[in-house]
Amino acid sequence: MIEVSRFWRDPALPFVEARRVGDGRQVCYGPHSHEGFSVGAVTGGRSSYLSGDTWRELSAGATVLMNPGVVHACNPIEGEVWSYLMLYVDLPWLEAQGFLLPQATFSESPALYARLLQLFAGLFDGDTEVRETMLKAFFKALPGYLEAAPGAHSQAHPRLEAAAAFIRAHRLDPLSLDDICAAAGLSRAYLIRAFRRRFGLTPHGYLVDQRVQHARAQLRRGRGIAEVALEAGFADQAHLQRAFKQHLAATPGHYRSGG
Repeated sequence: MIEVSRFWRDPALPFVEARRVGDGRQVCYGPHSHEGFSVGAVTGGRSSYLSGDTWRELSAGATVLMNPGVVHACNPIEGEVWSYLMLYVDLPWLEAQGFLLPQATFSESPALYARLLQLFAGLFDGDTEVRETMLKAFFKALPGYLEAAPGAHSQAHPRLEAAAAFIRAHRLDPLSLDDICAAAGLSRAYLIRAFRRRFGLTPHGYLVDQRVQHARAQLRRGRGIAEVALEAGFADQAHLQRAFKQHLAATPGHYRSGG
């Protein structure tokens, strides 16, 4: 039987992390984002997929793609069994390979799905040199599997982007809504309404998501959960645990140990 959830890491490849989930009914997410680029494959059953303000239903054979900072969530359909694989890659490494972030948020290409499964097999079972070679080859080939995404990017809003950037820059500080409003030059009522429409989270929800991302990065380094919780702005370890599980569908301890 496939494990409910397991993380994979290679100390020699600190820029990449993978996750294998055998029963997605037990691994449910709230809306969240990642600092790096994420790509995954639905390997069984069906799931709902929210990316930005777009929702769709996916089934086995689909590939999902999440750019840094894009709020998203994948969850089971009506309690059905589903399984998936996810790969998380740091942006600096991708940029060093010349990789450009795609517009596409999903693909139903059988060829891409097969290539991604081959990559996961190599990551979980290969040696370090083979793993890095496969990663470089995959991301070099990835754009060729993707069709141009319909429509343009969301219309830019400099003040909302400034508010989000301010939150990211001060995510470890005791921020208030008034601090964010002052930095972006927006009223409280407008910021709350427009920010959620633009990013899929309220300003407070975005701040919590950023703090979870910080905690995730520190736990990957093996730091203590209680220490990281306080540094990231959570009241205590239990507070971090609740937020971590909601955003990443794993407890901090499970994540740090790799499953």
